[in-house]
Amino acid sequence: MPTGKKIENTEKADVLVVGAGHAGCEAALAAARLGCETVLFTVSVDSIAMMPCNPNIGGTSKGHLVREVDALGGEMGRNIDKSYIQSKMLNESKGPAVHSLRAQADKRDYSQKMRETLEKTEHLRIRQAEVAKILVEDGKIIGAETVSGKKYLAPAVILCTGTYLNARCVYGEVSEETGPNGLKRATHLSDSLRENGLKLLRFKTGTPARIDGRTVDLSKMEEQKGDETITPFSFENKENEIKKQQISCYLTYTNENTHRIIRDNIDRSPLYSGAIRGTGPRYCPSIEDKVMKFPDKDRHQLFIEPEGLYTHELYISGMSSSLPEDVQEAMIRTVPGLEQAVIVRNAYAIMYDCLDPMQLKASLECKFIRGLFSAGQSNGSSGYEEAAAQGLIAGINAARMVHGQEAVVLKRSEAYIGVLIDDLVTKENTEPYRMMTSRAEYRLLLRQDNADLRLTELGHEIGLISEERYRKLLAKKDAIAAEIRRTEHTVIAPMENVQALLSSHFSTPLKSGITLAELIRRPELGYQILAPVDPERPELSEDICEQVEISLKYEGYIARQAAQVEHFLKLERRRIPAELDYNDVGSLRIEARQKLEKFRPETLGQASRIAGVSPADVAVLQVYLEKHKNVSRET
Repeated sequence: MPTGKKIENTEKADVLVVGAGHAGCEAALAAARLGCETVLFTVSVDSIAMMPCNPNIGGTSKGHLVREVDALGGEMGRNIDKSYIQSKMLNESKGPAVHSLRAQADKRDYSQKMRETLEKTEHLRIRQAEVAKILVEDGKIIGAETVSGKKYLAPAVILCTGTYLNARCVYGEVSEETGPNGLKRATHLSDSLRENGLKLLRFKTGTPARIDGRTVDLSKMEEQKGDETITPFSFENKENEIKKQQISCYLTYTNENTHRIIRDNIDRSPLYSGAIRGTGPRYCPSIEDKVMKFPDKDRHQLFIEPEGLYTHELYISGMSSSLPEDVQEAMIRTVPGLEQAVIVRNAYAIMYDCLDPMQLKASLECKFIRGLFSAGQSNGSSGYEEAAAQGLIAGINAARMVHGQEAVVLKRSEAYIGVLIDDLVTKENTEPYRMMTSRAEYRLLLRQDNADLRLTELGHEIGLISEERYRKLLAKKDAIAAEIRRTEHTVIAPMENVQALLSSHFSTPLKSGITLAELIRRPELGYQILAPVDPERPELSEDICEQVEISLKYEGYIARQAAQVEHFLKLERRRIPAELDYNDVGSLRIEARQKLEKFRPETLGQASRIAGVSPADVAVLQVYLEKHKNVSRET
C-alpha cells in the first residue's frame, strides 16, 4: 500500500517567546520591534496579558517599573493608559522619591488591547501551543519543540512561563492540576529544563475570592475615589488625552469574628496542613498567615476593587486564601458590607515550577546555555510589573544577541529595573521576589517622574524609541536646564506683594533681594507658589515645572547620591574574567571562595552583593585583579 511522503514539521524564526503573560508580551514586542522574526507561544490566545490576580497596574515601587518600561519603549504604560478605570498617585504626602502611580484596570479590556497591539506588530506571530522542550546543541539554543512534535528552530528562546509550569491550584481539600483561572497548565517543559542542567524551584502564590457586586453593601464601606488630576503612565500621553470618568474602590476591614473563624479552621488550610510545600511571598501573605502571625492585630484592611466595566465581579484585595470553600464564605460574610456576599470564584493558592535566577547573567541570558533567556515569574519574581520589566530586557537582549550586538545591562544606579534584575541574579531568593522602594539605594535619583530623563535616550539607542519622541526628550531636558538657570539668576526684591505672599505661607520676610531659586528651596514654598511674584516666568508644561522644583529643592541630596553612585560605579566597572579560578586568589575566606565559585559574578559590584562575601573579600579580589590586569578589563 503506497504511503505519502512525510511532511517536515519545522519552522524557522529568530526569537521564540514561551508564554504570553506580561513578561512574554513585552519580550515578544521588543524582539519583533527590533527586527527579529518572533513567535509568541501561549496555552490560550484568550489569556494573553491576563490578570489572574489583582486587577491593577503600578503601586509602590511597581509604578516606577512601569514608567521605566515606558521610557525604554515598552508597552505596559501605554496599555494601562488605554484600559484604566481608576488612577491614583500613592504616597503624595511623602517625598517625590516614593511617589508611585497605581491604576485599576478593566481586566478584559487590558488583555484585549494588548492582544490587538501584538497582532498589529510586524515580525510577530502568535501561536497557541504548549512548548514541551528546549532544543540545545553544544551549549547553545537551536529552538524549541511543541507537544505536537513541531520544531521551531531559532537561536534565541525566552522563557516567560509565569505560574504555568506543573501548576497546581489548591483550596481546602480541593487540589487541581491546572494553571491560573482554571486554564491548562504546562506539564512537559520542566523535565526538559532539568535534562539540560537547569535547577528549578517550587514557589507558591495565591489570589482572593471574587464576589458578586450586586450582593455587596457599599454604604458600610469607605469610598476610595481616583485622583481628579490624572497622571499618565506613559510619557507619550497627556492628561487630557486619557482622562475619563472613574470607578471607585471601597475600603473595609476584617474583625475578631473573621479571625476566630480562621483560627478555628486553620487545620483545614493547606498552608498549615502540609499540603502546600511551595514557598510563598512574604510581602503578600494570605489572610490566614496574617491572622496567625499577627495575633495582636484586631483588624486587617480589605480593598474591594472592580474587575472591570463589563462585569459585576469584585476583587477582595488583602484576602488571599487557600482555606476551604465553606470557610471562605463564612469569613467573608463577617466583614462589614459583605454580610450577604456571594462568591463567584473561590480563592486559591497556586504552586508552580520556576528557575533559580542565579543561573542567569544580568542580561537575563542563561550562564551555560547560549541563547536561552528567562523573564518574569519563571525567574521567581512576583507581580505583573516585575514581569514586564524583565520581559522587556530579555526581549531586547535576545534581539541584540541575534544581531551580534552587546547585551544591555541596567545598573542599580540607573533604574529600578537594574535593582530588580541584579537582586534576582546575585541574591539567593527563597521566596517570590517583590520590588520595593527600600531595595533601591539611590531612590532619590530613580524617581518615577524622571524615568524618561534617565532612560529614553538609551531606549532610542536600542531602537525602541522613535526619533520624534527622542527629539521631544532633548527639548524637555533643554527647557528644564534653561528654567533652572533663569531661577538662579532672577532676583526677587523685598516688595510689598512679595512680603505678603511670603507671609501667607508663613515664610520669613525678605530683608534684601534673593534669587528665585533660593526661595524655591525653602520648605514652605515652591515653584508654583511663587508664580505671582515671577512675571517673567515662561509658559511651561506641568512635568517641566515639576522637574525644576525637585531639582532645586533636593539639590544637595541629589548631589550627595550622585557622589555615592560614582563610588559604586568603580566596583561595577571592574569586570571579573568568566574563567577566573577563585582557588588562585590567595587570602579569600573559604565561604567567599565557595560563594563566588557558585554564583560566578560578572563584576566586583555583583560580587560585593553576594551573601557570604565580605568587604574584605572584595578588597582581596580587587587587589588580585589589579595584579592581573591582562586578564581583566573595564566596561
